[in-house]
Amino acid sequence: MPSFSTLVFSFFSVMAGVSVALQQVLNSNLRVQLASPWWAGFVSYCVGGIAMLLVALVVPGPQPSLSGLPAAPGGWFSWTSGVFGAVFIATAILMVPRLGAATVLALIVVGQMTGSLAFDHFGLFGLAQRSISPIRLAGVACLLVGVVLVRA
Repeated sequence: MPSFSTLVFSFFSVMAGVSVALQQVLNSNLRVQLASPWWAGFVSYCVGGIAMLLVALVVPGPQPSLSGLPAAPGGWFSWTSGVFGAVFIATAILMVPRLGAATVLALIVVGQMTGSLAFDHFGLFGLAQRSISPIRLAGVACLLVGVVLVRA
């Protein structure tokens, strides 16, 4: 039986997934309202950026420092993470109306798991190396079956 904290953390992780689904539906609506997927993505990022800024200002913790940047896992490449978020948002904004929220998000999860397996397997970007195993590959295969079932 998992511990109570594991259950709570799992619940919040599932709710984060629900929020991603809701974000994509709202971004799709915003695309229609603004008549542009690019402006919808921009608004989404701006509102999210403001929310994160407010949290960063209110929650106690260390202030950022650029001095450790070269030694950080991923180095300067870590600063490009927002570009990949923009790719995610733009793709979802463009695809949700065409394929539906469930299919798009299922496909995104397949991509996330496939990429994550590769990052773990090769220990990329400062991650601990965790080899791909038949069980882990079976998990991705189950996700692919899930996409087919969600799409049906």
